[in-house]
Amino acid sequence: MLILLPPSEGKTPAAKGAPVALEELHFPELAPARLEVLEALAHVSGHEDALARLGVGASLSEDVARNTRLHAEPAVAAHKIYSGVLYDALGYASMTPAQRRKADDAVVVISGLWGALGFADRIPAYRLSMSVGLPGLGKLASYWKPKLAQALAEHAEGHLLVDCRSSTYAAAWAPPAERTVAVNVFTEANGKRTVVSHFAKHTRGELARHLITRRGKAPATPEQLAATAGEHWSVELVPGTARKPHALNVILPG
Repeated sequence: MLILLPPSEGKTPAAKGAPVALEELHFPELAPARLEVLEALAHVSGHEDALARLGVGASLSEDVARNTRLHAEPAVAAHKIYSGVLYDALGYASMTPAQRRKADDAVVVISGLWGALGFADRIPAYRLSMSVGLPGLGKLASYWKPKLAQALAEHAEGHLLVDCRSSTYAAAWAPPAERTVAVNVFTEANGKRTVVSHFAKHTRGELARHLITRRGKAPATPEQLAATAGEHWSVELVPGTARKPHALNVILPG
């Protein structure tokens, strides 16, 4: 089982640590592309209109300035850098050592800057969304799509893929539909079902934690995943097609 996560919008800068070593990250074949994106991001982040070009507000000016020196910034494990609703709910820091090893093996983060990361890969805090376009590279989802398809194919072989990404990050890689389950979250009240966003992040984080910390074998099929999620939530499994992944709908009370 692999769990696909988006990065968090919020990131916690490392206080100390050696700089990122691209050759030490998972999927080393992505190193040339990562370097291209790093250089393009540093160039854009040094412009007067950097905030507008990166689609962020003035409160994030320090984060954008950091983008110009990522090669020298301290780097720590991705699970320490990424913060926010989903990662708080996942709660890596409160896991046992065995559970943390399981998380390190199972979680793949799809990133606008790094392409794809292992959960324990050392990175600096940065500011870049997959929705951004960079000079010479274009929209990052389109830039990464062929590169991730090649780099992740072997890693994903034989695994059930639990897709907890938002649509922005899902656009960068379409894993094999027959082995992929996209996680959707709804609230339901008086027979009316509503898509949720904030609670979706929280619930996806809780689901990832449940899959990592529960005892027993990890689910290997969409049906087993639905049964596992059903231990804590009201769920329904919508079968996929040859091109469309299965969908696990988690239904929260309204």
